[in-house]
Amino acid sequence: MSPCFNLAAYCLAENASLRPDKTALVMTGSSPDQRLSYAAFDLAVRRLAAGLGSLGLSRGARVMIRRGNDLDYIISFFALIAAGLVALPASAQLTVEEVDFLLADSGAEAVICPQGFVAGSAKIIDAPEFSRLKGFDPLPYAITAPDDPAYLIYTSGTASRPKGVLHAQRVILGRAPMLDHWLGLGEADIVLHAGAMNWTYTLGVGLMDPFVRGASAILYNGPVDASVWPRLISRHKATIFAAVPGVYRQMLREDSCTRENFASLRHGLTAGEALAPALRENFLQTTGKPLFEALGMSEISTYISSGPHTPVRPGSPGRAQPGRRVAILPLEEGEKPLPSGESGLIAVHRSDPGLMLGYWNRPEAEAEVFRGEWFVGGDVADIDEDGYFWLHGRRDDLMNAGGYRVSPAEVEAVLSRAPDVADVAVAEREVRAGVSVICAFIVLVEGLKTDEAALAAHCAKHLAGYKTPRKYVFLEKLPRTKNGKIARRLLPNAAD
Repeated sequence: MSPCFNLAAYCLAENASLRPDKTALVMTGSSPDQRLSYAAFDLAVRRLAAGLGSLGLSRGARVMIRRGNDLDYIISFFALIAAGLVALPASAQLTVEEVDFLLADSGAEAVICPQGFVAGSAKIIDAPEFSRLKGFDPLPYAITAPDDPAYLIYTSGTASRPKGVLHAQRVILGRAPMLDHWLGLGEADIVLHAGAMNWTYTLGVGLMDPFVRGASAILYNGPVDASVWPRLISRHKATIFAAVPGVYRQMLREDSCTRENFASLRHGLTAGEALAPALRENFLQTTGKPLFEALGMSEISTYISSGPHTPVRPGSPGRAQPGRRVAILPLEEGEKPLPSGESGLIAVHRSDPGLMLGYWNRPEAEAEVFRGEWFVGGDVADIDEDGYFWLHGRRDDLMNAGGYRVSPAEVEAVLSRAPDVADVAVAEREVRAGVSVICAFIVLVEGLKTDEAALAAHCAKHLAGYKTPRKYVFLEKLPRTKNGKIARRLLPNAAD
């Protein structure tokens, strides 16, 4: 690996030279389509990088991007990295309270945000200032090293506050195994991704991966409507579509989900939560196209998958991608991989270039996930004799909201501050076959009546939309173990 390596340059510089007029990115949605060729995209990124460099920010300073899903969000992400700064992508759904926490925790020196947004003591780069910074003469990409930080993603954990996952410039090289063995991606492909810009799934599969291969990327920022995806695939002649299983499930109910609209598609990609075999089969029968599943996490992206070269086995996310060192380690301790058929925690060797640099200012959290040369996540599984992984759930209690990992402790901390709440627990609850939502189990102060609307309003003030409970269940008391801990396994079946 070269001693000088910049992620943004790796994605854009060569494409701007070899295929300057080719469409790199299309933003489609509520306004007329916006298109950027590779040459125009490269120029826009280097102009903004020069402008950002004029602000006097320290080398490696964190800069939050807190704006809507638009073209400037994407340009900002790559420009920050191009300037040698550290991008901190955030959701536009985050409340001021949540933004203030991220700014304080990360020590971010600036925030790119809408006009009128106020957030702590960080420098505000609002619309007028952003427009000014885009007008600078372009500069070369910053000289950075492979292990220099590139971006910081905050993800929910078992603690009541999110933790920052810091990725290096080299993370883009760690994505190489998935390009052939999950995406099946080539230069002629057109990739449509259904996710928001702040999500690692979108940043990786929706943007970085197509750019590495010189392909074209399409993102959507219009009204949320499951019927739009088949029409977009048809209109843009997309060859690869990426989403969470929930999007495929919703899409299959729409009249637009026809074989005609999927004619250009080679296959769909799914990650973020387990894919039900029945959903996979339904999509194949309806559209005639296969779905390839992957297992990953913010700390390393995807590392296990099915794909064009890995046949699907319903119920399994697939095999370790070639070049990855993935093993099953004992649940409690030990660095010796278990043999096939024995259940334990999925672990990835720390030599993988896609693995995070570490958790931002969380040495205790790092100590929990590293065992010698192995990074150990929370997924429990076993490997069969053919190398396929079979999942048995998570070691912790993290919930899955449309592909986003959400900590019960974070939602519980907010609800516990609501007036009239005496006790609270949060867990996923199945509302119909194959569909689960975040559910809050509430014990009210004695003598008070149910007020679901007030609780929902309280959550809306303090939590992003995808973290807020979709269902409230009121109980006289919460189920607990003998030592007083909440018996989370009993919560989903707790009666109203």
